[in-house]
Amino acid sequence: MGEPGVTTHNFKASLALSRGYADAPWWEEIYRQAFPSFAAMAYVADDCPAQRDGVDRVVTTSGGHVYRIDEKVREKDWNDFFLEYWSDEGRQLRGWVAKDLGCNYIAYAFVPSRTCYLLPFQLLRCAWRRHHREWVEKFRQRRVKNAHYVTVGVPVPIDVVLKAIGEAMQFSWAGISPATKHKIVDISIVQ
Repeated sequence: MGEPGVTTHNFKASLALSRGYADAPWWEEIYRQAFPSFAAMAYVADDCPAQRDGVDRVVTTSGGHVYRIDEKVREKDWNDFFLEYWSDEGRQLRGWVAKDLGCNYIAYAFVPSRTCYLLPFQLLRCAWRRHHREWVEKFRQRRVKNAHYVTVGVPVPIDVVLKAIGEAMQFSWAGISPATKHKIVDISIVQ
């Protein structure tokens, strides 16, 4: 029996599983629903800078806009998102929710229920920054033992994360005095 609260994980097997879903036809269906002017998508398959920066898929719209997406697949329906905040606890390497990635969205898919949540990454990070201590205390961290390192995250209920993302969309400047002077810069184009 292993250490309490520690799950054993095989990163290579997990990566192979994730790549096994790369060509699943439902990804295109998800992105067509999420992006009304969807034009194309491409999977970032190789170990390249974009992949290391949290980009698994690039979606392009007919207007030429490009969206970078980190795809997470779970083969069981859970009522939570596993928010990884240490990818390697021993070396203090931050997990995906705690570092600045190059993706615009996290596509978090649950295969059995055929459900995917497209989470705006920067708003998720704002929610994490505001609530991480509370979430770790309330929902308890999970340590996932890999071959040579331990990953740490917290399973936060889906409704809690979605509510926090909604709250993260609102900002306030209430602490700034109305008398504070702001420099206005004229950016008119000179011809």
